[in-house]
Amino acid sequence: MNAESDERGKVTAVASNPVTGDVTAPEGAEPELGSRAPHFIKRSKPLHLSWQVGVFVVGLAVVGAGIVMLPLPGPGWLVIFGGMAIWATEFVWAQLVLRWTKRKVTEAAQRALDPKVRRRNIILTTIGLVIIAVLVGIYVWKFGFEMPWKIKE
Repeated sequence: MNAESDERGKVTAVASNPVTGDVTAPEGAEPELGSRAPHFIKRSKPLHLSWQVGVFVVGLAVVGAGIVMLPLPGPGWLVIFGGMAIWATEFVWAQLVLRWTKRKVTEAAQRALDPKVRRRNIILTTIGLVIIAVLVGIYVWKFGFEMPWKIKE
C-alpha cells in the first residue's frame, strides 16, 4: 500500500476553547457533527431539551414559510435552506442534509463550467427561444395583437 494514498494515518488537529468547551475544526475541515448550543445549555439536560425544542419550532416555522413561498412570490428555496441551517445548529440529520446539498451544488457548478456542457446549454437555449419566437409569430399572424381573452373565434 502506498503511504501517500493512505488516508487512515491522517490526524487533524482540533482546537478547544478552555472557557466554553467548544470545539473548533481546523481551517478547511468540516466542523464536527452535533449540537452547537452554548456549553451552559448543554450542561443541563432539561435546558438542552427545551433548547432543542425551540430550535426545532423556529426551524419548522422558517421551513413552513419557505414551502408557502414556493408557489407564491418569494425566495422559497432560499428560506427552506435557511430553516435547514437553523435545524443544523442542533440536529445531526440536518447537518448531514446540508453537507450533502452543498456537495451536490458544488458538483453541479463544476459541471456547468465544463465547456461542453456550456455549449450544449447555449444550443438548447437558442433552440428553445427560436421555437418560442415561431409560436409567437404564428399567434400574431393568426390573431393579430389581440389578447387571448378577447379572441372571438
